[in-house]
Amino acid sequence: MFDLDLWKEILSTLKKNRLRSFMTAFGVFWGIFMLIVMSGAGRALENGVMDGIKAFATNSAFFWTEPTSKPYNGFQRGRRWNYKNEDIQYLRENVKEIQYLSPKLFGPNTNSGDNTIRGKKTGVFNITGDYPDFYKIDPWVPVKGRLINDIDILHKRKICIIGERVAEVMFEKEEDPIGEYLKINGVYFQVVGVVHPETRMNFNGNRKNESIMIPFSTMQQTYNMGDVVHFFAVTSMPGVPASQLEAKLKDLLKARHKVAPDDVQAVGSFNIEVEFVKYQGLFTGIQILTWIVGIGTLLAGVIGVSNIMLVIIKERTQEIGIQRAIGATPGNVIMHIVAESVFLTVIAGYIGLSLGIGLLELADMALSSGSANPDDVFFKRPEVSFNMAVGALSVLVVSGIIAGLIPARRAVSIKPIDALRDEGI
Repeated sequence: MFDLDLWKEILSTLKKNRLRSFMTAFGVFWGIFMLIVMSGAGRALENGVMDGIKAFATNSAFFWTEPTSKPYNGFQRGRRWNYKNEDIQYLRENVKEIQYLSPKLFGPNTNSGDNTIRGKKTGVFNITGDYPDFYKIDPWVPVKGRLINDIDILHKRKICIIGERVAEVMFEKEEDPIGEYLKINGVYFQVVGVVHPETRMNFNGNRKNESIMIPFSTMQQTYNMGDVVHFFAVTSMPGVPASQLEAKLKDLLKARHKVAPDDVQAVGSFNIEVEFVKYQGLFTGIQILTWIVGIGTLLAGVIGVSNIMLVIIKERTQEIGIQRAIGATPGNVIMHIVAESVFLTVIAGYIGLSLGIGLLELADMALSSGSANPDDVFFKRPEVSFNMAVGALSVLVVSGIIAGLIPARRAVSIKPIDALRDEGI
């Protein structure tokens, strides 16, 4: 395999027909190039989406109310209803599968007109009332100051924490927001923290960095919301599927609020565990499809190599006959042809692999230096794994051997005397 004369002969043969060699190699090059680029693009999409949810508690579920779709226990169809404060304690005491439970409120005027004022600055932001446990389900990181704590809830403190975008809009760049006041829907709240979300999931439909969060109990009292709860977020204990907890809570909440047990509309829910599994299945499917398309394209190139090798053998029939006549064994002939095929395939594939990785690196640099907010980008770090690269190179070597074996067997099947008589093409 490392015979110097053999490799000189192979290079000489390829040089004699440069255009043909180039066109033959191009199919293999394009196949491996497309495989690498598509795989990297699929990985970038996966990174962008999963980065937005990976910090979220994957064993969590969320519940809200919808109008009933069936009459029940004296109530008519279409009844509007709400969760209550008593549900918080009831669920904590009666559902042992719950690890964390956090009620949530959505503030007034969240999506209609300016709801936040500071001096001459105004803005419209997401206003929510939260419990500290919510940050264990949907993590936020304090950039300055702190998060809401249990003492804030107990004493109904008029404090708030704000997203980074809120700080940019309502404060000058050199100002420190901590300790300053914002007038939110007519009431002053002291800023105690500037925070950054670790996930992109947002139940208001707006950017999370444009959020203002105040203590749950403070919002209820300040805006006369009574004991209404708009939303529940829960996580299941380790080892308990979120789907099991979701079903149990739905049944309990329907029973407590006199909703028909078979009313599938009245309790809205969102299960992160189910969605996470869907995402994983989606991206696994994308990677499989990438391999199918890439291998198919590569296979077309390999077939092209094999066909060209058959043509070359036809042209060199007399040469092969002379080699056989002076003592070359069938193994020598096969080795020569397979080596030529593998050489052409691997060189073309390696160039395709290198250029594909180079293109992904350039794309990564362009995305990293872009002006877009990194939290809003759904296409991050296009890359291929080491296993992917090794797998691609292995496919190339195997493909080269297969592409050469078929013509090689055709070559050794010709008797030396018949080969010497061949007039060529």
